[in-house]
Amino acid sequence: MEWVSAIAGMTGSFALTIFAFLVVLSVVVFIHEYGHYWVGRRCGIGVSAFSIGFGRELIGWTDKNGTRWKISAIPLGGYVKFVGDLNAASVPDAQGAQQMSPELRAISFPHQSVAKRAATVAAGPIANFILAIAIFAGFNYFSGRMVLEPVIERVIPGSAAEAAGFQPHDVIRSIDGTRIETFADMQMIVSSSSGEALNFIVDRDGREVSLTAIPKVEERDTPFGKQRIGLLGVQAPQDRSAIKRISYGPLEAVKAGAVDTWNQVDRTFNFLRRLVLGRESIDQLSGPVGIARIAGTAYEIGGLYSLVNLIGFMSVSIGLINLFPIPLLDGGHLLFYAIEAIRGRPLSEKAQEIGFRIGFAFVAMLMILATWSDLTRSFG
Repeated sequence: MEWVSAIAGMTGSFALTIFAFLVVLSVVVFIHEYGHYWVGRRCGIGVSAFSIGFGRELIGWTDKNGTRWKISAIPLGGYVKFVGDLNAASVPDAQGAQQMSPELRAISFPHQSVAKRAATVAAGPIANFILAIAIFAGFNYFSGRMVLEPVIERVIPGSAAEAAGFQPHDVIRSIDGTRIETFADMQMIVSSSSGEALNFIVDRDGREVSLTAIPKVEERDTPFGKQRIGLLGVQAPQDRSAIKRISYGPLEAVKAGAVDTWNQVDRTFNFLRRLVLGRESIDQLSGPVGIARIAGTAYEIGGLYSLVNLIGFMSVSIGLINLFPIPLLDGGHLLFYAIEAIRGRPLSEKAQEIGFRIGFAFVAMLMILATWSDLTRSFG
């Protein structure tokens, strides 16, 4: 009967993964779309539909303002469709706009000022960043933070640290000009800088010493799949006296949450830079399958606490990706509005249509590559 237990275990794990994935994605998508909706309504724009998911409607209701709120069959995103939009991607309905009554034109998205349209579009990513800051600030306020001082207890023989001249009891003060306050600060920079020369400023017996090290690349199996990280080759203090707890008041917690959010943005840009330079592989990208696996693993390891933390990180990623100047994404719309503001008139319908098609092709290609990467990691 062992095979029965095995199948039951796999089925339970799969159900847990799907549940965790839907929770994470639904919260992040809802906040993103609600940002669009809230600012759009404040700008006097009519909303035809608010959907979590795409495709066929599973359940929904219509509010007193005529907005159809619904949950749809394909849970891989969501959209807000404003009056005057042709589809869920907020492509303007040029033909329909010409036939609108004056009443509809007054609340139609395409007929609003550039400032109102830009504010409505930018509100989605901004809402994601606010959510992330709120989550990280909450953790900082209620739990505080246990940190290790950035002191080196031991240098690993044959490591990048030994080659650079690090010594026990060195205190790391900065890396490439970035101030280091905890051992985790150092690890965050080093792990994402494999193969790159980093300039360290260390305190050695009261003297400031400058050292240059190139973290070695190592691929590790983690609960979230294979990851390539940079290793310096130093050991943190093992004495419990080196551990200290940082407590935050409300304002300090919000500030720390904003710093945590910015660090996530900075790491994302660093990864993209290294990807362009060929120092990272495309197989490090994660699509829906990978995100689902990460969500399930996070819930199994840390329960609701880890899942909420993952929502914070995912919210940063979704907000940042949507700001990229790619037609079809929020950043692409903002790019078109910037051009319109400079020219004094919008791009032609043909130019916008070509841009949206290019954006759709790029996003689809990226999704296929990420999904292929997920399947390759999952099934070898």
